[in-house]
Amino acid sequence: MKKIILTSLFLLIQVVVFAQNLDKKIDSLLSNVFTDTNGPGGAFMVSKAGKSIYQKAFGKANLELNVAMNTSNIFQLGSITKQFTAIGILMLEENGKLSTKDPISKFIPDYPNGKNITIHQLLNHTSGIKDFTKMKSLSQIAQKDLSPKELVDFFKNEPVDFQPGEKFEYNNSGYALLGYIIELVAKESYQDYIQKNIFAKVGMQHSRYASDIAIIPNRAYGYQKKSNQYVNRTKISFNIPYASGSLMSTLEDMQKWQNALNQNLLLKSSSVKKAFTKSNLNNGDVVDYGYGWHLLNINGISTREHGGSVFGFKTMGVYIPSKDIYVVGLTNCDCNSPTQVTRDIAKIVIEKLRVN
Repeated sequence: MKKIILTSLFLLIQVVVFAQNLDKKIDSLLSNVFTDTNGPGGAFMVSKAGKSIYQKAFGKANLELNVAMNTSNIFQLGSITKQFTAIGILMLEENGKLSTKDPISKFIPDYPNGKNITIHQLLNHTSGIKDFTKMKSLSQIAQKDLSPKELVDFFKNEPVDFQPGEKFEYNNSGYALLGYIIELVAKESYQDYIQKNIFAKVGMQHSRYASDIAIIPNRAYGYQKKSNQYVNRTKISFNIPYASGSLMSTLEDMQKWQNALNQNLLLKSSSVKKAFTKSNLNNGDVVDYGYGWHLLNINGISTREHGGSVFGFKTMGVYIPSKDIYVVGLTNCDCNSPTQVTRDIAKIVIEKLRVN
């Protein structure tokens, strides 16, 4: 009995020392990024096996009220939204409402060349459709509360960049179309569909479709840096980023999201696997993107990752399946990109686990 107690105590000490060393390394890394303690900041989390082993916040959530950032703040996710849109589509497929092989003309009959563009190609950015966020006329609609149909009509007659399946090119228009297809098939708004079928089922109580009107407790306010000064973020109608970038969440809820994917709470394993499977272009070249996730690697170890950027916010999430490590960085100034530092944190965790 004494031997068991001593062994348990030794293991506990090892875990504590590991956590302390990890904290110091990550703190040192992030303190070099968020050097202005009175400026906008961010919140970061590292989890192992579905449980948080590091959480810390830096900087301010609200500059005007001098409110410090905390790890429970709610951030706009930007393009991490695409993960939820993709899983929403796969849920409809699993329920027999559509197929990723379907042409988009099945749902939007008047879409130009729609019979040759599949849902699959929207999901993995190989459709060739013009990305509306690169159109010069975007400023004309940026603050308008367009309906999904009006948003699609804004770009659908633009010349294509390439033929479907010819190449990979990241594209927000594809995910706007996916949101519209969700609405047409589910017969409810994208916002309600995601809330009911994902957020509520997973218990993501602090996640929602973005709003500048609603009172959102613990909201982190977004900022930009212009002429070396912080300013409030440029106003935008959230009906514009829509299904490609208009969701909000927290560190805790993002952990619930990752756990739900791992535990197949929303989809069968065979369905969710499609989101994490690379595909091929017409010429056979491999696309390093699944459905809503870049499928890359860190030091040769496979990762599933995605970033987000929307006025006032930048975000990044990296999941390492073989190690069950999840790293998330959420920031409230588009002057602070968490992309590289989040990947660097993931590298640190991998190396610490190897040593220990």
